Amino acid sequence: MFSETDRSMIGHGALMLLVAMVAGVGLLVSVVGGIELWPGHILALDVPSDPAGWVRTHVGGILNALLVMVVALLLPRLEFDEARARRVALFIVGTGWANTLFYWAAMWAPNRALTLGDNRLGAANWIGLIGLIPALVFVLVSMIAVAAIARQAWRRR
Repeated sequence: MFSETDRSMIGHGALMLLVAMVAGVGLLVSVVGGIELWPGHILALDVPSDPAGWVRTHVGGILNALLVMVVALLLPRLEFDEARARRVALFIVGTGWANTLFYWAAMWAPNRALTLGDNRLGAANWIGLIGLIPALVFVLVSMIAVAAIARQAWRRR
């Protein structure tokens, strides 16, 4: 039986997966140049970024969703106390959403949301900052969560 924490994580993971699937549609449109209405007839659409950006957003989003759902399935088996389970869940869900935001922002940021300022890829903008700052915070937060999971896995009963 799943706790409310586990169910919440699975729900967040499913929403992240849905967002990643939308990026899959963006990938299709960016490669084809539009949407095929019927065989041989493509409605031209222009989307930002290039196919490589859409691939990163699509695949990265799927991996983030799987991370969240796998941790949701592991938490009950690792027998965390409820408070620690909620904290690890919050950290992992936050990581998933921060990374999702990062991937999407990177497609609209000339510097690919990789630095706070300009870099060799392009100039910084507010979209890049919105993508990068939460990702930077959750890099540290996710390491804490993963360390807690490892510690709990090796803990003697």
